[in-house]
Amino acid sequence: MTSSIHIANITQDWVESVRRWHLELFFIPTTVITLATLVANPVLLACIFLSRALRQETRYLLLANTLTADMLFLILNLTTVICNAVGAQIPWLVCELVTAVTVTAYCCAILTVTLMVVDTYAAVRWPLHYHDILPPARTHRILVGVWVVAAVYPFTLLIMMEAERESHHENVAVCLVLISLGFIQLKNTVGIHTYFFVAALICATLIFYCYIRLYMVTKTHGIWQRRFSRARVTLLAHGVLLLLYFAPGFVFTLELFFFHRKDISQDVRVWVSTVNMCVFMLLPRAFAPYLYGLRYREISDTLMQLLHQHRRLSQITVS
Repeated sequence: MTSSIHIANITQDWVESVRRWHLELFFIPTTVITLATLVANPVLLACIFLSRALRQETRYLLLANTLTADMLFLILNLTTVICNAVGAQIPWLVCELVTAVTVTAYCCAILTVTLMVVDTYAAVRWPLHYHDILPPARTHRILVGVWVVAAVYPFTLLIMMEAERESHHENVAVCLVLISLGFIQLKNTVGIHTYFFVAALICATLIFYCYIRLYMVTKTHGIWQRRFSRARVTLLAHGVLLLLYFAPGFVFTLELFFFHRKDISQDVRVWVSTVNMCVFMLLPRAFAPYLYGLRYREISDTLMQLLHQHRRLSQITVS
């Protein structure tokens, strides 16, 4: 019963801060960015899976997995933001389940983006053996493993919390990943920070290593000499996108650190959490389909072919 009262107090204070600053209006940019992304991502996924050649290549399968994880994250995030904005009462179990799936989708996207960098390095470093190292069947198994790895920790926490919880029927006025994990953090302070820190450190180390090795392998090929060469522009674009993917995770770690600090204003915590959830976490997912997808010539060509076929079918139907 004590835990239920604590949850109710936290969520009520949070709602009061949101209403005082009218932060529920952040659902407008969240909705716009999410809908724009949910229009682009299915188009790219259709291009990949309708083309036999594209769905046989590892890099496109990794891209498709990233887009799928992003879509799942965006749908859950938008649903949560809208429910919080209208003041819907959500069962705590449902909130915990949404939290676990949201964390899984976010971590899966980060892991897959990291694998995309590793895949690029493998393709450049071992071009003759690349297709033997990563055939489509092995890539499928790797992607299943990525989802399992991403889901293990959040769902383990969910099961542990449900086993320890006294009441299973309370509703909450606001459902946020921060509040769910922040409440779990009371009993597992070290575990959550260790999980996020170690996962981010491993991914960042792999990415930096692969990019440094890529530069060392290709610097003698002359692709870096021109100031605005395709290699430089691609590296810059991907670097910015990777930064946008990782930065909200680090901000979220700070949110967890601030969550139970008495010397940090409640309004500051609410502002940081709202901006991170409604803007920062959405930016990489809004840019990804255009930066990763449309920069691939094969996807652009496939998209143009699909549009041309659709136009011809429309003309035939009309005539």
